[in-house]
Amino acid sequence: MYLPKHFDQSANLALVLDFLKANPLAQLISSDGAGLPFVSHIPLHAVRDGASPNGLKLLGHVARASPHGGFLASRPVATVSVMGPSAYMSPSVYPDLAHVPTWNYVALNATVNVRFLDDLTDKDALLKCLIGDHEPAYAAQWRGLSESYQTGLLKAIVAFELTVTELQFKVKINQHRPVTHQPMLDSYRAGNEAQRALAAWLERVITNKEGT
Repeated sequence: MYLPKHFDQSANLALVLDFLKANPLAQLISSDGAGLPFVSHIPLHAVRDGASPNGLKLLGHVARASPHGGFLASRPVATVSVMGPSAYMSPSVYPDLAHVPTWNYVALNATVNVRFLDDLTDKDALLKCLIGDHEPAYAAQWRGLSESYQTGLLKAIVAFELTVTELQFKVKINQHRPVTHQPMLDSYRAGNEAQRALAAWLERVITNKEGT
């Protein structure tokens, strides 16, 4: 993606992890047999990993019936794309008229290497990570299912670990133009869910910048 320096938060791993926790649904993008993009929309679990090039690994799975597992097996390099909150920004946040509207957003793109998790124990651990992210109480119900039922479900998925080799994390909320900060915060705080989320992101990046 186009990533001007003033919007680049790729090196801030704490921000990246918070973003992925709040926005777990990702697009996993590979090439299909015809060379066209094949996209699966799947939740991912982010793991801090000091041995990875960008300090980050992602865990996920697709259905075994999906052709995506085969595409990944033939070329175990893929793209992960995650879209966060986004909203229109009115030029009324500027004190003068010589400005135009824009769109603010938070987004992440990553290049990943794929390692398949074939062992049923590894698959079970992956599912428990996802359960822990979204409904920890369900873990007891999962453990209470019969072993044959669990095994059947685990065999029905293709699980993988995605090592992030390149990372782009873009926080585009006009943070490079301080004159707009307060008017934009006032507007977004009174707006919809996405606008309120962007207000929180603006406050955070401003605080991080002031703390450096």
